[in-house]
Amino acid sequence: MSYRKMARRQSKHVSLCFSKSTCPPDLQPNVLGTPFMAEKELLAAKSAKFAALLEDNSKEDLSHFLRNMPADPETLELVARFYHGFQLQISTEKVVPLICVAHYLEMTENHSKNNLLGQALSFFQETILPSWNETVKAFRTTEKFLQHSLKLGLVEACMKSIITKALANPSLLGEPIKNSTKYVDDSEEEDQGYKPSARRRLFDLDFKSEDLTTLSLELYEPVIHEMNKHGVPSTFVAASLCNYTKKWVLSGSGEAVKSNYKKEILEAVERHLPHEKGLVPCTLLFEILRFANVLEVSSECRNGIEIRIGKQLDQAAVKDLLVPSQGYSKEMQYDIVCVRRILKVFYGSYTSSDISGLIAVAELIEDFLAEVASDIDLNIDTFVDLAEMSLAASLGTQRTLDGIYRAVDIYLDKHRHLTESEREEVCRVLDFQKVSPEAYEHAAKNEKLPLRVVVQVLFAGQLQLRDRILKEVQDSDDKSTKEEAEEYEAKLDFGEEEMRSEMEKMSMKVMELERECNMMRKEIDNGGSPKVRKEKTSLWREMKRKFGCVNSVHDSNCQLKKKKMHPKQGV
Repeated sequence: MSYRKMARRQSKHVSLCFSKSTCPPDLQPNVLGTPFMAEKELLAAKSAKFAALLEDNSKEDLSHFLRNMPADPETLELVARFYHGFQLQISTEKVVPLICVAHYLEMTENHSKNNLLGQALSFFQETILPSWNETVKAFRTTEKFLQHSLKLGLVEACMKSIITKALANPSLLGEPIKNSTKYVDDSEEEDQGYKPSARRRLFDLDFKSEDLTTLSLELYEPVIHEMNKHGVPSTFVAASLCNYTKKWVLSGSGEAVKSNYKKEILEAVERHLPHEKGLVPCTLLFEILRFANVLEVSSECRNGIEIRIGKQLDQAAVKDLLVPSQGYSKEMQYDIVCVRRILKVFYGSYTSSDISGLIAVAELIEDFLAEVASDIDLNIDTFVDLAEMSLAASLGTQRTLDGIYRAVDIYLDKHRHLTESEREEVCRVLDFQKVSPEAYEHAAKNEKLPLRVVVQVLFAGQLQLRDRILKEVQDSDDKSTKEEAEEYEAKLDFGEEEMRSEMEKMSMKVMELERECNMMRKEIDNGGSPKVRKEKTSLWREMKRKFGCVNSVHDSNCQLKKKKMHPKQGV
C-alpha cells in the first residue's frame, strides 16, 4: 500500500476515533464527556506510562487510565494525530494543554525520539515566552488546567516573562490615566513617566499589545502582585487595574458577571492599587465607591477607596459627592456620612502650604450642601457639621460665605416643620459680616429666618454701613491731607529759591562796598594836595551818600549822627 493511501486511511481512522465509530477500538473511555477511542499499540509506542501499564495488565481494560487526562477534545485529537504519525501543528492556544497531556502520558524523549513533550516544550520556550502577546495568550489557557500548569511550572514561566517585559516596557500595561493636579508640575510628571526609545516608537506604531484585562481574576491578581513587588512603575500598574475594573465591573459588558465575582474583583483591585496621590482620577474613584457600596464590599475595601479619594478631594466635582445611600425614603438620599469621613481624611492629610486646595474643598462642600439640603431626612447635626467643616477651611481667607447662606436658605425651605430654636441652631453657622451685599439684602427680607437671626442681620448691616462710611471719610481725609502737604511742600521749595537769590544779591553788594572802602583808606593814608583832599572829601561824601547819611548836597551832617545828638527825638 502506498504512503498516500496509508495516510488517508490513518487520517480517516483518526477522525473516526473522536466520534461514534464502528471501527473496533481497544480503549473507549469518556474524556471530558467526549468518547475517546485509541489503539493500545500506537499509544504505547509514544507513552511510557501507558506502555508500562499495558505490560503489567495486558488483558485488563485500561480505559480508566485515560479518564483523568488534563485535556479537551481538540487537544486529544492533536495527540491522536501525533501518535498516528501525522505532522503536528502546535498553536499558542494549544501548547499548554499539549504539554500537560504529554507530561501525563510520559511522552518523553527517553521513551521515543522526537516525542510530543519535547516538541511542545521547545515551542513554548522558543515561540511563546519571547513574545508578550503569545505569552499572555498562552497564560490565559492555563486557567483550564491550572493545577497541572502550576505543577509543571508553566504559570510561573509565563508570569516571569510578563513581568520582565513589563519592567522593560511598562506601556504594555496600557497608557497611564491622565489626571491633572494643582500641586504636581506637568514637566515632573513627564520626567517620571516611561519614555520608549525612538527606535521602539518607530517599530511599535502598528503594534497592539495583548491586554492583561482579558485574564481571569485568578490569573490577573498574582501577576499584579508580582509587578508591585518587582517595582513596575505604579502609574502603569494603576492604569491596568483601572482598565480591569472598567471591563469587569463598571462597564455594560460586565453585566453577565455575577455580583459575588464583581465584589471579589473590587476587593482585589483595592488591595493592589498603589496609594500615591493622583494615580487615579477622583471621578473614577467615586464611581468605584458607588459600585462598592452596592456590592457590599468589605469595610477594609471601602475605607481604602475613601482614603484615596480624601487625599485628592480638591480635584472632585459636586456630582462626584452625590453618592447614593443604601437607605431610601420619599426622596433620593445621599451618603452624607461617607462624605464626612472623606472630608476628615482630606483635612488630616493636607500638608500643602498653598491654601487654594482648602478653598476649593470649602466651595465644594458649600455646593454639596446646597444639593443635599432638600433631603427631608438630613438631620440638623449632620448639616451643621458639614457647614462647620466648610467654615473651618475658609478661616483666614477673604472669600464670602454666600454658599453657606444659600444652603441654609434651602434647608429651611425644605424643613418647614422646624421649631424656632431648631432654626436658630441651623443658622448658627451664618456670619453676616462675611456675606456679599446681595446676600445681606436677601437675608434682611427672608421670612424663613428666625427673629433673632433677622436682628443679627440688621445689626450686621448697620456695622457694614458704618465701616463703609468711615472708610469713605478716611479715604477723603487722606486725599485732602495729601493735597495740602504737596502744596505746602511746593511753597517751601519756592521760598527757599527766592531767599537764595536775595542772599546772592546782598553778598555781591557787600563785596562791592568792601572794595570801595579799601580804596578810600589807601587815599587817606597817602595824604595829598588840596585837590587830592577835595577829591578825598568828594569820595567820602559819596560814600556817606551811598550809606544814606546825606539828604541833600548842602547837608554835610549824617542822619545817624543827628539821632545820636538828639536822642529825645528818637523816642
